[in-house]
Order: sequence, then C-alpha cells, then structure tokens
Amino acid sequence: MQMKLRHISLLCLTVISLLMACKSHQQEKKNTGTSGKLTVSDSGRVIVFPNDTLTLHFFKTETAGRSDLSGELTAPARVVATVVKSNPNVPQNIVLFDNPELTANYTEMLQHIINIRQKNGIILQKQAIARQKQIEVDRAQDLLNHGAGTGKDVSDAKTDLITAQTDVAVAQTELANEKTSIIEHESRLKLAGFDPDALINATPGKIWIICDIPENQVTKVKEGSSCQLRFTSFPATPYTGKVEDVGEVVDNVTRMVKLRIGLFDSRQQLKAGMYATVRFGVNEGESISVPRSAVVTVQGNNYVFIRQNENTFIRQEVQTGAQVNGRMVVYSGLQPGEQVVTDGTMQLKGISFGY
Repeated sequence: MQMKLRHISLLCLTVISLLMACKSHQQEKKNTGTSGKLTVSDSGRVIVFPNDTLTLHFFKTETAGRSDLSGELTAPARVVATVVKSNPNVPQNIVLFDNPELTANYTEMLQHIINIRQKNGIILQKQAIARQKQIEVDRAQDLLNHGAGTGKDVSDAKTDLITAQTDVAVAQTELANEKTSIIEHESRLKLAGFDPDALINATPGKIWIICDIPENQVTKVKEGSSCQLRFTSFPATPYTGKVEDVGEVVDNVTRMVKLRIGLFDSRQQLKAGMYATVRFGVNEGESISVPRSAVVTVQGNNYVFIRQNENTFIRQEVQTGAQVNGRMVVYSGLQPGEQVVTDGTMQLKGISFGY
C-alpha cells in the first residue's frame, strides 16, 4: 500500500511540474511577442521590436508641432583684405590681401585699367590723325580736279590715310585685348567674394571679411543686413559689420556660398588673415522644427524616425532648412502630432541602413 501511495505522489508532482513549465513557457512567449525577434521590412523603412524589451525604454520622442523659431546663425570668417594709405604721390590706395594670388590678380587688373586709359587716349589721337589724312586726300583730289595737282599727290595722300586707319584698327584691337584680360582678373576677384570697383575706390581703414554659409541658409542672410563679429586676436572687442554681397556661385564640393562683409576699422588693429566668428540674427517664423539629434543624414539625404506605436518605428525622409539654437527647421516630410525620435536615432539608423 505504501509503495502504491508513493507512486501516486510522484505522478502528481510530475503533472504539477509539467503544468507549471507549460504556464511559464506561455508567459515567456507572451512577454516576447509573437516572434520574439526584431524585424526590419520595406528596405529598412519599418522597424518592429519585440514587446516589452528593455531596448524600447531607451528611445525618447517629441511631438512635432509648429512654433516661432528665431536665434543666431554663426559662421567662421577671416579678414581677406585691408586698405592702407599709399604714398602721397600715388593716387591709388594699397589693398593688402591674405592671398598672394589675389594680390597678383588685383595688381594686374590695375595695370590693365591703366593700359585701357592709355589705349583710349592713343585711339583718340590716331583717329584725329586719320581724319586729318582724309582731309588731305580730299584736298589733293580737289587740286587734281582743277589741274593744280597730280595723281601722285592723290595716291600718296591715300597711302597715308590707309596707314593712319590701320594704326587706328591696331590700337582698337589692343584695347579689346586689354578689356578681355581685365574681365579675366575681375572674374577671379568676384569668385573670391570681392567687388572690383569697391576695391579700386576703397578708403584707408576699410576691412573685408569673407565667411562661408551653407546654401540652404543663404536666404536667411540679406545684403545690407548687419552682423556681429568677434576676432580671435581681440576676443573682448565686438565689431559690427554689414553684409555687402552674397556670392553668386555655390561650391560644388562643400555646397557653401561666400558672403562678403565690410566694416571700417578706426583702430587700425585688424590685419589680413585674422580669424573671426560672425553672428547673424535669423527668424524662421512659424515652422516645424526638431532637435538636431533627431535628424540623420545618409548619402546626402536627411531622415527622421517616427514612432508609430509602442514597438514600431518608421523611417521618414525630410527636407530640412536652417539650424537655429540646436533645432532644425523641417520643410516637408513631417506632420504636426507625429512622435519623432530624439534619443536613440543613431541606433535606429544602424538598424535601418544595415550598419
């Protein structure tokens, strides 16, 4: 009898153990989701995590919405040219560049300007000579018609006229060559951010600063607007400059546009080659923006990750604008009310793009 009771007890314990194991397995299955694995679909666009994993608590989100965004745009800059007074006997002031090639271009441009003035004077003189030779031809022809001259006199006068006209044509060709050469040097100066006429007419104490800003922020800076500068050599001294020109060329590699800023240095402290930081006030108005940490860039395209539900994240391409106070303006690709991931974006980027 005791042996029989012992077998029954063991059987009951076995059944209870099996029931507990089954319940534990069902609970584990419930806690880890249907598959219990991370899934990525739609070419990495959709990421689904297992339910209740510790990873899900790592991701933080922010609700997208519109707000008035204003702040400062900063950019590195440097002094590229200063104007100093030249010798009293020389009417043209001296422009000191931080780049020897620009110095050579500017000097050659000035020489071409002088040559053009001289060529214009020479052409006027040769044109006057040609007109006088035409008068002599007409006089010789008139004398011949009245029997007071010879055919040789007319022929000699015509030869002199042709020579004078040839001299005019040669001088005009030389003038055209000078104008072509000056265009080349002016173009190089413009590509560097300078206005050739402003260089020529600048007064001593004038300073030019060049800074590069991204092409997507060019519309935020207007010609004639003021900006604040602080120079590395004089960090305690603020300077106020004016945006004189926004470059017409976008760099193919950096996608940057040059800005030329002008100011007058009454203290005569600033030197060509000095570095500075320039600040512009910008206002994006009522717009959608996200923290810079929410945006990832892959092959030139910008993306954010939207949390669709507790464990599903959607990669979304967006068009972004200026960065203001650590936030980036979003022009398209994001709707108000969507939950944008702000923490954990780099991890999602690696999962989505496979690295």
